Amino acid sequence: MAAKIVDIADEIHRELGNPTDLSVPPISYWLTTNLGQLNNLLNLTLTLDEDNLELSTDLDDQQKVIFKKLYFVHYYNTKVRATLGAASTDSVVEVSSDGARVRKINKNELSKTYLSAKKSEQEELDKLVTAYKITASKPIQVAGDDTVSEANNTRSYDFNRQK
Repeated sequence: MAAKIVDIADEIHRELGNPTDLSVPPISYWLTTNLGQLNNLLNLTLTLDEDNLELSTDLDDQQKVIFKKLYFVHYYNTKVRATLGAASTDSVVEVSSDGARVRKINKNELSKTYLSAKKSEQEELDKLVTAYKITASKPIQVAGDDTVSEANNTRSYDFNRQK
């Protein structure tokens, strides 16, 4: 049974800690529209059946983790953009008067935190893609004659280094 985009989106939503400002359908939509990005990154040819949102072939564990990481990078990138936009309009950090005190979240610090998380996810993604490409690569050509066994080898070579 091939993997469904909705199942992967649900896993992502749970791994992000079930955020209230995000639900499974937008994640599913992003995964659907960015399947080509995964194909380009890993040299795959995955397609999506539009009727049931099933992938043409099942993703292995490494491919699924990389697909999730792609979304995590996107998620933190949107968070950075949202906090940077809000930081330009929100200059008051703390107000106190007559014993009452109101403190707002410092949007600059929040965007730095999101930017750090995004960079961390991007570094992990790069490492995962490199590891995947190394393990998934196969030799294009094997040079030499591997069909003659050593016992039947009639060629004599003078490569004895013990002389």
